[in-house]
Amino acid sequence: MPVEELIAGIGGRLRQLRLAPAPAFRADVEAVSAQFARLRRLARLAGTGEGTTATSGVTDATQNVTPPAVTNPPRVTDPSGVTNPPHDEHAFVALTEEYRRELRAHCYRLLGSYDEAEDLTQEAFLRAWRAWETSGAIEHPRAWLYKIATHVCLDFLRKHHRRPTTYEPVPGLDSGDGPPPSRLPWLQPFPDDQLPDTPAPQHQPDVQAVASETLELLFLTAIQRLPPRQRAAVILRDVAGWSAQETADLLGSSLASANSAVQRGRSALRTALPERREDWAAAEPTAEDLALLERYMDASARADIDAMVELVREDAVLTMPPNPFWFTTRDALFAFVRPNLDPASPLYAGHWRHIPVHANGQLAVAGYLRRPGTSVHRAQVIDVLRVEGGGIAEITTFEPHLFASFGLPMTLPGSDEFPAPSRPTG
Repeated sequence: MPVEELIAGIGGRLRQLRLAPAPAFRADVEAVSAQFARLRRLARLAGTGEGTTATSGVTDATQNVTPPAVTNPPRVTDPSGVTNPPHDEHAFVALTEEYRRELRAHCYRLLGSYDEAEDLTQEAFLRAWRAWETSGAIEHPRAWLYKIATHVCLDFLRKHHRRPTTYEPVPGLDSGDGPPPSRLPWLQPFPDDQLPDTPAPQHQPDVQAVASETLELLFLTAIQRLPPRQRAAVILRDVAGWSAQETADLLGSSLASANSAVQRGRSALRTALPERREDWAAAEPTAEDLALLERYMDASARADIDAMVELVREDAVLTMPPNPFWFTTRDALFAFVRPNLDPASPLYAGHWRHIPVHANGQLAVAGYLRRPGTSVHRAQVIDVLRVEGGGIAEITTFEPHLFASFGLPMTLPGSDEFPAPSRPTG
């Protein structure tokens, strides 16, 4: 996102701050804080010196932790390699565009943040361009770019010591009696239509710990708990499809060290994830899942809270990264949202309309809200849903600044096209 758009987005959020009720005010402030944090990061990057642009979030190579020799390509004469004459911008652009989607998804799996994956993919290409100008032919361009992107992400993770925590109680808020879920304030959704067209090579089932196509939030949360190099080793080996030796080469480590990191990472993932792979791995939604999603959107548009309750499991979990709010039971969840959905409540937020989107290989909707007294539905949230046992088991609610990345408009037509919300039944 260009810095000008980020500033404009912050201004818009500030103008929409609700001072009451207190939970809504806190949620709005948390959302603005996340955007301010991104702006501060871009400002820091802008001050790192030559080769830095605030609009792309690219850092100067002098700030790297990884020695340049690790990611500089060796000079080769193999005619099957990619020859890179000095300053051949067209060849370099063609090379980077071929692998952009794949590398962005790779960075996202390492980081869990779409914004940071975008920024660091750009930084990886900047490092690649600097090496490109001084190198001969590149025998294995995909491996070379993966190596650069991986180390760019590892550099970032060394400088930003962050691990998932658990949610803390919010004063005055009943979050339910379930255990507090994992909290990743940096977690963001990923648009499925930005995935690479060709999936990574598959491994044999006896060595496969995760599905190569998965971006499912449960997996991302689990893998973010691994130390960065373990995380990178598992993703390279079991997600991106590299062999054991290739993984070691990409990490710049010995084969024994890379294999050890993979084994420790796999063991940790098996402990953190459900026993049966099909319980959590991303898969094509069934007809029943799609029907459930339609009923969810329809009930929300009609403000039929009782119909919404029927679609959600009793043990449902809702989180709102980066906001501090969380719920671990259906009763606690709807005790919080019911006043905002009920047209008769003084806390009524307005009329909702949802549009299906594709995020992280899961069911998801983009939510637009038309506030009372207005005629336009404005971008409000992206909800990523996990369905289990015929009901909604988990809702992860994200702020709206990634609507453009999903190809979504920021507003929808207003009240003339959509019915006014009705009173909930029952």
